[in-house]
Amino acid sequence: MAFGAFATLSVLLATLGVYGVMRYLTGQRTREIGIRMAVGADPRSVVAMVLRQGALMTGAGTSFQDGLIRKELHSKFEAAFHAGIDACAAVGCPNLIAMPGERRGMPREEAADNAIAILSRVKGYAEQKGVTLCMEITNSKVVADQRTDQVFNHLDWGFNVCRKVNSPRVKIVYDIYHVQIMDGDVVRNLRENLDYICHIHVAGVPTRQEIDGTQELNYRFIANAIAESGYTGFVAHEHRPGPGRDPIKSLEECFAIMNV
Repeated sequence: MAFGAFATLSVLLATLGVYGVMRYLTGQRTREIGIRMAVGADPRSVVAMVLRQGALMTGAGTSFQDGLIRKELHSKFEAAFHAGIDACAAVGCPNLIAMPGERRGMPREEAADNAIAILSRVKGYAEQKGVTLCMEITNSKVVADQRTDQVFNHLDWGFNVCRKVNSPRVKIVYDIYHVQIMDGDVVRNLRENLDYICHIHVAGVPTRQEIDGTQELNYRFIANAIAESGYTGFVAHEHRPGPGRDPIKSLEECFAIMNV
């Protein structure tokens, strides 16, 4: 029975698209979760308990291909936003992610206007429910990342959208791997735009592997800068384990680097 419950929990987490250190955090509470299930806890309450640690959920109807800038899909996105916001509010997850999408020849100014339009349509509901809608920056330089046509490939584009929407519930995911590749100046950009950042991703540059001394960024310095900035959101590890490295041990080491 316990194995079935854990399997169901894993499927639900994968379906909801919870990011970051969820696997690590769940692992730290395996015994507690097992005891809860053994004494008859409602599986839904266990799922909610774990999701509250996840900080970020997908569910706005967007994709890397067809994102917020596709005006013809805005009605579909609006309905999906409402459902996603309700799901986040129900389990206490603070953030709902949406992808701006591929340009496919669309001028950046038009793309920004379209993203502003749909986010303006749903910001009121997000404010009412206390859920933050966030766009994630991606790099358009590394072909292997398969994001070469994403419209949100520089910080200024996303921050401009946030300013125009003018809501405390519309922000960005500050993915340091992508920021370093496209804009650099990681700490200064974070400090100067903290009001528009609701979630942070970390990964090593240039390999998108561990954040240790094998990579070019000093993540211990970055971690201290984040702590000193007054940022109160989550920092999630979104890296690939390097060849031959134990993924759990690697995550523990990277967690220690960011734990200041």
